[in-house]
Amino acid sequence: MAMNFDPFRELDRLAGSLLDTRAPRLMPIDLFRDGDHYVLAADLPGIDPGSVDIDVDGQLLTIRAERTLGKGDGVKWLARERQGGSFLRQLSLGQGVDTERIAATYENGVLSVTIPVSERAKPRKIEVGTAANSNTMTVSAGSNAGTEAIAS
Repeated sequence: MAMNFDPFRELDRLAGSLLDTRAPRLMPIDLFRDGDHYVLAADLPGIDPGSVDIDVDGQLLTIRAERTLGKGDGVKWLARERQGGSFLRQLSLGQGVDTERIAATYENGVLSVTIPVSERAKPRKIEVGTAANSNTMTVSAGSNAGTEAIAS
């Protein structure tokens, strides 16, 4: 069996294990908009779905997860590169999302969080009235150009 030895990677791994302060690790994510909702996909391989905790506090979305690795009592480790511990990601949500309808699923090591766009933030058509209608929108072109007045 051929093994590649990278002294810099080993030095980085050793320094990481010596300096590890047990701070939560960052989880890699993808975030995109698909129509009327945003989708956040977070890589969490080997995570028990029961350990995933998603909170929304105001406009702050927090995702926490825990990966536990087997101790392997009496086992002689030849390589141990997978990291256990806690993972944390926080995202600030804008005002245009519906925090009440956020949903999440976990499949094949990927956590998918669906964040719907609020009805207020969705594009919409505004009907333009005419002089024959009782509710007419007029634009003043005098010294206050650009100001709008609604006549009833």
